[in-house]
Parts: sequence; structure tokens; C-alpha cells
Amino acid sequence: MSDSPSDRTHSAEDQAVDDIVRRGPSGAIALAGTATAIVIGLWFAFYFLVFLPRGVIQ
Repeated sequence: MSDSPSDRTHSAEDQAVDDIVRRGPSGAIALAGTATAIVIGLWFAFYFLVFLPRGVIQ
């Protein structure tokens, strides 16, 4: 029995999916890291530009 064209296409698609999965979630990790850096940067900006200039609460 020979492979039909649809079987060869399915096999090529499976190979492509396996290659993508093998590379891992690098884009998702980069996006999460960037978002975390932005949140931390905003927190420091808010702390230094809003809280510290007001001084000590008495």
C-alpha cells in the first residue's frame, strides 16, 4: 500500500506542529516578562513620583 497525498500532508502537518511545540513557549515567556517589567516600572515610578514627594505621614 502506498501513502495517499492526504496522508503525506497530514504527516507534514504533524511534523510542523511537533517542531513548533519542541521550540517551546518563548513568545509567551517574552510577553509575560515584558508585562511584568512594565508593572514593576510603573510601581517604582508611582512610588518615587507620588509617595516620596508627599513626605512622612504624621
